[in-house]
Amino acid sequence: MKILVVDDEKLLVKGLKYNLEQEGYIVETAFDGEEAVRLAHDESIDLILLDIMLPKIDGLTACRTIRGFSNIPIIMLTAKSEDIDKILGLEYGADDYITKPFNVREVTARIKAILRRVNPAPRDNKDQIIVSGNITLDYNFRRVIINNKSIELTSKEFDLLELFLRNPGKVYTRENLLDIAWGFDYPGDVRTVDVHIRRLREKVEPNPAEPTYIKTKWGVGYYYKKD
Repeated sequence: MKILVVDDEKLLVKGLKYNLEQEGYIVETAFDGEEAVRLAHDESIDLILLDIMLPKIDGLTACRTIRGFSNIPIIMLTAKSEDIDKILGLEYGADDYITKPFNVREVTARIKAILRRVNPAPRDNKDQIIVSGNITLDYNFRRVIINNKSIELTSKEFDLLELFLRNPGKVYTRENLLDIAWGFDYPGDVRTVDVHIRRLREKVEPNPAEPTYIKTKWGVGYYYKKD
């Protein structure tokens, strides 16, 4: 597995590179947003650790640019504690965020959790493909097809859609979805779920403003309405 670490703090990058290599990862490094985009495009990268405050182009712009050509899992690194920065990172297509200062063990745990979801163990054939109306989800290949067109989803968007498709009609609170898709020890809040649901609707719904599939149960949470 190859990880791209992007930060203009060279000592931080050196420390992350050392620790991740001890975990068995191959590590590429970059110190500005432009180099991050180039490496994400040209190299075979499995996951990106991307700082928000970067020279040349900032991390949010780099994240959005990368999302234009790839669904590589992206974890944003930010020294800012304001919620708006975390939500913006998710709006721009990030899968997760970690606020500095952080514990390296937390970083490696988050990386492993995301890579497990992106590269799951194969399932039996009867479980790997779900068809619901015009939506087909292939679990083993992490692929979604709607009306015979392949739809690009981030890892979290895929996880949420899979959960809904496997459990049509079941209402999940935001807290349920945060625990299931992000993990019980995830330090984020329920607004993270709202951001991902909105982005998922934009990709799978005929009219995201009036959802057909992923419905809101007002005052409770979200559920999938089978076609």
